[in-house]
Amino acid sequence: MAAIFLLSGCGQVITLIPTSTPVPEPGATFSVPSGPTPVVTSTPAPLTPPPTPTFTPTPEPTVYLVRPGDTLSRISVQYGVSVEALQEENNILDPRTLQPGQQLVIPFGDRTEGGQVRERPTPTPIPFAHQKVHFSFTPLGGLWVLGEVVNTNAFTLEQIRVGVKLLDANQATLAVEQGSAFLNLVEPGGVAPFAILFEKTPKEFASYQIYPLSGVPAYEGGYYQDLVVEELAFSGEPMSSYLVTGSVRNAGRDAALEVQVVLTAYDSLDRVIAARTISPDQNVVAAEEVTAFNAILVPLGGPIERIHATAQGRRYPSGN
Repeated sequence: MAAIFLLSGCGQVITLIPTSTPVPEPGATFSVPSGPTPVVTSTPAPLTPPPTPTFTPTPEPTVYLVRPGDTLSRISVQYGVSVEALQEENNILDPRTLQPGQQLVIPFGDRTEGGQVRERPTPTPIPFAHQKVHFSFTPLGGLWVLGEVVNTNAFTLEQIRVGVKLLDANQATLAVEQGSAFLNLVEPGGVAPFAILFEKTPKEFASYQIYPLSGVPAYEGGYYQDLVVEELAFSGEPMSSYLVTGSVRNAGRDAALEVQVVLTAYDSLDRVIAARTISPDQNVVAAEEVTAFNAILVPLGGPIERIHATAQGRRYPSGN
């Protein structure tokens, strides 16, 4: 994935002017000090935003809120599914980690009354929005699509994947690609960047669609959420590479594993023009400890107006 963010786009740029108000998000943001207004260059007319995609009427997932005293066995009997199916659907390695208030996705029943394996329909993805989209062609004829997803639900999401379709004037599909959001967890109202590459792009396309592919209510117990980004700064030449520096502080009481920093860069129109996931100097950070990070960002457009950084990590498995 690192190669994704070290390529700079050139050629035609197709942009979408943002219409939504930026959503506040946790993390740290560094903006360029006020100065001379950049000279605006001419760009092709923006694409016409497509209508919101209509989802097919497939069964939507049932979400169960765990109550005190609940066990996976009791919940499995209540909904007629196996304990193994519940664990697989919700990424639960140890049933003893079940916590009151935890949200579980109940899978479609895996067996009929006669004991036959029942075919599982694909549920409609839990919807989420997108914003701040930017297009950039590569020298080799590819196309980068960057933006961020917005969690419009009342619960935290994980396993978010995004699809992009390029359409002709008759709304016929010319090309399709997909990718994952960079953050493991996206809280209600939160955002996460994505970057999707079309290695070969049609010579012309009239419009596009960005739509949810997957997203499930998160089991937050395995993630460490007490990481704070501090001292964020960046420097560089406009339209070129930028050096981003900062630190991550563990504000919690436990050690954090697999610590990563997600960087998102925006231009003066608040479009996403670069995104990258990096590892700090230490990817295991003890309680109250601080680790530094630095990275190079190459914007697909520019110049960079501001950069936002968010840290994420995981907890020690239960029993360790």
